[in-house]
Amino acid sequence: MKLVISKTPLRISLFGGGTDLKSYYKFKNGAVLSLSINKYLYVILKKNEKVVDFKYRINWSKTEFTNKISQIEHPLVREIFKYFKINFPIEVSTFSDIPANSGLGSSSAFAVGLISCISKLQKLNYSREKICSIAAKIEIDILKRNIGKQDHYASAYGGFNLIEFKKKGSVIVKNIILNKSLENKIISSFFVIFLKKQRNASDILSNQKNLKKINFNYLTEIKKIVYEGIEHLDKKTFTPKIIGQLLSKNWCFKKKNNIKVSYRKVDKIYKEGLNLGAYGGKLLGAGGGGYFLFLINKKRINKFRKKFFKYPEIKVKIAHKGTEIIYNINEK
Repeated sequence: MKLVISKTPLRISLFGGGTDLKSYYKFKNGAVLSLSINKYLYVILKKNEKVVDFKYRINWSKTEFTNKISQIEHPLVREIFKYFKINFPIEVSTFSDIPANSGLGSSSAFAVGLISCISKLQKLNYSREKICSIAAKIEIDILKRNIGKQDHYASAYGGFNLIEFKKKGSVIVKNIILNKSLENKIISSFFVIFLKKQRNASDILSNQKNLKKINFNYLTEIKKIVYEGIEHLDKKTFTPKIIGQLLSKNWCFKKKNNIKVSYRKVDKIYKEGLNLGAYGGKLLGAGGGGYFLFLINKKRINKFRKKFFKYPEIKVKIAHKGTEIIYNINEK
């Protein structure tokens, strides 16, 4: 029997989102500051015996059975199987700690997790960089999704990272090591709620495919915030208050850059959070729904929970490990 299970972290993007889209970084280098979190997506990949009813079985929001890769409905599974020329009976299952399409990078985590499993199953031993580049190529170049590359790298590498996107397409991941005291201080100030609305990131970002000059300028301002954060890290002034203020600054430019990212309820939640004393905040991911992040004084946590009791809260920590194989039976 051959069976492999991968565990891949989701992510919270703090600053710089949008500059990881090719429409931006092909003209000017992009950058994001993000952290992987202890919410995971799991992929189970099992090579079946030759005597089966169907060659391919995919278990996701529904179960698919087919003998042709081209007939697989799950777009990522279909294209990844095509890429690796999977021509033997195989079964894929996936489950996640959080709902899909909610701003924490689940589709990219799935792509990274599935490619990690195939790499292990086929004994290819791909590097994290190789896994990321294939995952991004399939989502962006083959499936033509209007998304950036940051999620693939955040999920594959894990930790707290400055991720830079170069004009020629290369990506540099710079891991930032926080001392335990600062890490705990920052994470304990996070207040993350689910707005109970899912959305398609590619649809939200559709207007970013061909950037106008004004959009390009807004994204450049967003990129500057990344390096403001790095400067505060260097000066050891990277506090929850500073992060919150930079989040709000990022959110302001993000809304100007794309009117689809916010809507009335989100704007109301944001104002209510600031009135309660939040240092700042923003909607996570492409926008249009999903999770909202506030940075708050932890002494005010009960006030926030009382105010936003209708919305499920998730508690997060930094996941220092990226995608990993947690189970592997690879017998002949």
